[in-house]
Amino acid sequence: MAMVGLFWITEGCVYLGAKPAGTAPGVRLTEGGVEILGGEQGGRSWEWDEVRGLDVRDVAVRSAGRRLASMAFDSVVVLFTGDGEQPPLFTVCVETEGDGTVEASVLAAVTGGIHTPDEYELSRTLLARLADGTATVGELVGWRRDEPEDVAPTKEQRLALLREWTAAAPV
Repeated sequence: MAMVGLFWITEGCVYLGAKPAGTAPGVRLTEGGVEILGGEQGGRSWEWDEVRGLDVRDVAVRSAGRRLASMAFDSVVVLFTGDGEQPPLFTVCVETEGDGTVEASVLAAVTGGIHTPDEYELSRTLLARLADGTATVGELVGWRRDEPEDVAPTKEQRLALLREWTAAAPV
């Protein structure tokens, strides 16, 4: 598994945010479509031809410097209080043909739940491309299958992947 932008990529599917465990909330993207997971919100799914749009809200976005400062502060708080928090939630909006716009919560997978502006914007562009069919989950999953299991991409590699996946498809 590897995180690239807002995407948790496995060899079989892609999650927005963290891969949920048990009854935790989540959204899974597969070759077949979009699935909402979790005890309180799960059980809904749509094939790709039913999906009209995908977007996110409530994602913490900060510059790289501010992200580091926030993470350092959070680490100090946990060190002194022993009180760690659950990862923050963000909202995934699935615009569907029959059900209108359906919102689902997902847990952030990155430390502190904070993404850089580049990661966020490229991730949103990739979501739009997945929804309109100009990108596929197979591209992301295929990349993961070709990578060593124990190697995580660097920040530069993650941004390069997002740029590759969001590049306009040849006409």
